[in-house]
Amino acid sequence: MRPVFIVAAPGSGGPQLRDALAASPELTLLDQPGHELLEAEPDLHPANRGWDSNRLAAGDSDAAMAGRLRAAFAGRPVVHSSHDTLRVPFLHAVFPEATFVFLHRDPAEAVPAALADWQAGRAVTYPDLPGWDGLPWSFVLTPGWRAFKGEPAEEVAAAQWEAATRIAVGELQRLPPERFAVVDHAALAGDPPAELGRLWEFLGVAPGQGAGFRPAPAGDPSPGLETALARTADTALVARGLFAAPPDDRPAEQPLRSVSTTSLAALLDELGASLLVSTYQTNKVVVARRAGRSVNTHFRAFDGPMGMAHRDGRLAIGTRAQVHEYRDVPAAVERLGGPVDHDACFIPRSTHHTGDVRIHDVAFAGDELWFVATRFSCLATLDHEHSFVPRWTPPFITELAAEDRCHLNGLCAIGDEVRYVTALGASDEPGGWRERRADGGVVMDVPSGQIVASGLSMPHSPRWHRDRLWILESGQGGLGTLDPATGEYEEVAQVPGFTRGLSFHGSLAFIGLSQIREATTFGGLPLTARLEERQCGVWVVDIDSGRTVALLRFEDLVQELFEVLLLPGVRFPEIAAPGDDAATGAFVLPD
Repeated sequence: MRPVFIVAAPGSGGPQLRDALAASPELTLLDQPGHELLEAEPDLHPANRGWDSNRLAAGDSDAAMAGRLRAAFAGRPVVHSSHDTLRVPFLHAVFPEATFVFLHRDPAEAVPAALADWQAGRAVTYPDLPGWDGLPWSFVLTPGWRAFKGEPAEEVAAAQWEAATRIAVGELQRLPPERFAVVDHAALAGDPPAELGRLWEFLGVAPGQGAGFRPAPAGDPSPGLETALARTADTALVARGLFAAPPDDRPAEQPLRSVSTTSLAALLDELGASLLVSTYQTNKVVVARRAGRSVNTHFRAFDGPMGMAHRDGRLAIGTRAQVHEYRDVPAAVERLGGPVDHDACFIPRSTHHTGDVRIHDVAFAGDELWFVATRFSCLATLDHEHSFVPRWTPPFITELAAEDRCHLNGLCAIGDEVRYVTALGASDEPGGWRERRADGGVVMDVPSGQIVASGLSMPHSPRWHRDRLWILESGQGGLGTLDPATGEYEEVAQVPGFTRGLSFHGSLAFIGLSQIREATTFGGLPLTARLEERQCGVWVVDIDSGRTVALLRFEDLVQELFEVLLLPGVRFPEIAAPGDDAATGAFVLPD
């Protein structure tokens, strides 16, 4: 039994996509709606579950029930019900070979379409639903639905779209990537043959001859719609950022444009923090700071910035051929001026010229600054006499040479000790790591020199958090934990891009995503074939649930990031450039 479940919020065009996909001779339609087959099981009907919601969890089925359901969904049917946005874990548990297709439609179109279906009687309703007077509740019982009793229809429909989409997006992220595909309603309506062909290829079935897609009617905007849609903004951006290509309407005069969820601004405010993001591709360090309900992105120019580290007011930035060190000078804040109240100003203190050693990660071990000299396959520190001081090389590296033999890249310090590193291959040949870049990645324990994990896909950004070692498996777009004792990697979340750059705060992981990289798949689709689905920005993931809760997405010119650095306790910092008034007019003297 390999049913295909179309997961789409009300008004998103799920029935139309179901019928279009079923044109394949290898797919079928059920004789009875899928939600009716499920709810024919007494234990699954919402009336017997206190009318709480349509949500079903993985453990809501026993073996006997699962057998009956598999018989009812025999063959390869294409199934759609908006209820399924709340049932992905249940469906995956009962049908482990099932595939899912997430259909995203902008809420500005989906919510009016849902209202039109509602008013025309084309939606699922529960006529015996208690406690709902006047406007009937339809489509999907989302958690907390009773709170909207008496609200305008626009508010109810928008609340349904938001909850259904948020829950579906969170649950789909926890599936293996080969189990789900994604499609955008606008792309599907614009080029049905291409999008349907892509989905049939993903499903491994013969295409339907002459099949087309008729977009779901958009419905008429109503007076209260604009206010109602405000509740969908964050979820819409997360869903679109995860699953759909960005709109092609970006102003040409804003090549460094970014968009973010309001939840990111709220998180930065709650944490009292800001973000630094390095993008060597555009020679910028981005300072991301909360400004009202949005995030302000301020760009500072550097020559190929890569790794960054912060400790006790010290900031280090590794660039193409230099290491810059800064100090937070509170007195300099007064010289910044402007309408914004800064709370930190990092003043340049020293620049060390290393030469082009391809600096990657930078970290403080105690008071000492370490960095990865990737071109020389070593870890290094600085002194006043030399370009750099080699401090550690992997045991398999036989000589210090500017040949990037293993692409050593990631560095994890725990307290005063440099402890773990990542590399893309255990090679001693010039550029030898390139031969197995897809699965030759390793993690090494620095004190012992031992390889503690291998077979990884382009690992980066090892970090120690909550007494566990975390890494980014960049080639797979993954974040996970690694057990150094066993070498076992456990994925916690997958996001739509080449993952590189990682910071933590409590249960939140701030992950950098890049767009242009070799990769395998995302959402069941080859990333090299669907480049526009790969995003560039910072994704915030709840590591307890694996769900994306906020994001900052860069558009146009910014396509590759290296480091994401959270600055706890620093809400609105500035990085003063040499020659700025703050740098030249502030003086720090010994007591």
